[in-house]
Amino acid sequence: MSRTSLRVGLDLDGSLESLGNSMTDLADALEAIGECELVRFRTQNAAQSPREFELRQRRLWLPLWRRSLGPSLDSLVGGVDVVHVAGVATPPTRSVPLVISVDDLRPLREETHTHQRIAQLRRAVAHGALIVASSRSASHEVLSVLDVPRSRVVVVPPAVPHVEPTVAGTDLVVNVTGLAELFLSVAPALVDFAHRHATRVVALTSDDVGAKVRSSGLAVLVRNRRDAREALANARVVMHLSDGARFPSFAIAALSAGVPTIARSTSINRELLGGAASLMSSYDDVPETLEDLWGNESLRSIMISAGYSRAVDFAPATAARAYLALYTDVVRGWSS
Repeated sequence: MSRTSLRVGLDLDGSLESLGNSMTDLADALEAIGECELVRFRTQNAAQSPREFELRQRRLWLPLWRRSLGPSLDSLVGGVDVVHVAGVATPPTRSVPLVISVDDLRPLREETHTHQRIAQLRRAVAHGALIVASSRSASHEVLSVLDVPRSRVVVVPPAVPHVEPTVAGTDLVVNVTGLAELFLSVAPALVDFAHRHATRVVALTSDDVGAKVRSSGLAVLVRNRRDAREALANARVVMHLSDGARFPSFAIAALSAGVPTIARSTSINRELLGGAASLMSSYDDVPETLEDLWGNESLRSIMISAGYSRAVDFAPATAARAYLALYTDVVRGWSS
């Protein structure tokens, strides 16, 4: 197989992005490179364009694919050299390697009280699948929970969808993922800051967390994650409050949009955002940090420049080159 003959089956379902479909962005970037041929398909939904291959009897097989069982995908999508999926469906393959991106660690964590995802991924690895974690920190957790050989887990960050640069944003935008109680504890200080600066606090949340925030009576504008692009376009500072279970795409998108960003000092944030975002180990520092990032134009310029530089590492084109190299290596290893 020559590099230019590589044929990749890519599942467009499975993206966790509120900013867009990261798998579609990856597909577009791969095609732009021009060194592989793509077969786009969807395991969870019907094909949405003529460019996508429609899987026969997809709805029938999906419950089995959620357990890494059922018909092999390469028998339905013929002629591919490798298959890449990123969602809840991990169809087995018979004659080609399977690459599985795991960007969400929530189902692997004990508090979910379910082992379906763990059993699914273990079964897939036992049949030769390769797990792709989104960061080194995430890979350690995946290895610990799944108890699979280290060689079966690699690290490739996902594509962060492109966003336009933010111009003259005025909001304090807080991205809340899994830390409702923490947000509610710091929200009074954020509201007080917003009042003093004649601005507003905008919280991007799930429906459940949004309901809690609304019931608190705090002067916070709650927006659903599907409004992430619009919220980012109006942000002057972003605060990323995450439990660390998911890749910090919104924080990276904020950096790429030129918005100074604050995040918790967690292992994944230190790895991915360190030097480009302001990382805090104590929320007692929030008011002072906000004041600096809000009004210190010299500091803002430094943070914006650092953010632009870091965001390039996670652009779709960067992810596509990394995945293309991975596909090539996996296929060569499978064939040898």
